[in-house]
Amino acid sequence: MADKRLPKRFVLDVDGVMTTGHFLYSEKGKAYKVFGPHDADGLKMLKGKVDIFFITADKRGYDITKKRIVEDMGYRLKLVSEEKRERLFKEKLGYEDTIFMGDGIFDASILSKCMCGIAPKNARPEARRAAAYVTPSPSGQGAVLDACLLILKRYFND
Repeated sequence: MADKRLPKRFVLDVDGVMTTGHFLYSEKGKAYKVFGPHDADGLKMLKGKVDIFFITADKRGYDITKKRIVEDMGYRLKLVSEEKRERLFKEKLGYEDTIFMGDGIFDASILSKCMCGIAPKNARPEARRAAAYVTPSPSGQGAVLDACLLILKRYFND
């Protein structure tokens, strides 16, 4: 049965949620991130039902993230340090009608306050404990698809 309140937005951290969390370096610096193939499918299923938007704290890898999230997939992306995330939710997004998916120690507090907090299977223990749902798949390997399927079932009867 669907929850009576509908979420307005689905906010996702990028690294460790959309990616495996690994940063691949060359002598020139951060060169690659590993994004999984299944997560874009789940997000397509949610498109038009909730506002989907991404945050990242990774300044050095921002161009890699922007290429995938903004240019390839067409979603909004905001650079927000871990220390400023709580303020973003408190002052601009709100917790009450927001679903958040995060994996790190700094995400735990937000996960526990949102309408629904979701963590990948391989998230930090603090994030998994704070989340209402932990995906059966790890980050970069279908965790976002798992989250999207849960959201569709729980809130939209899909």
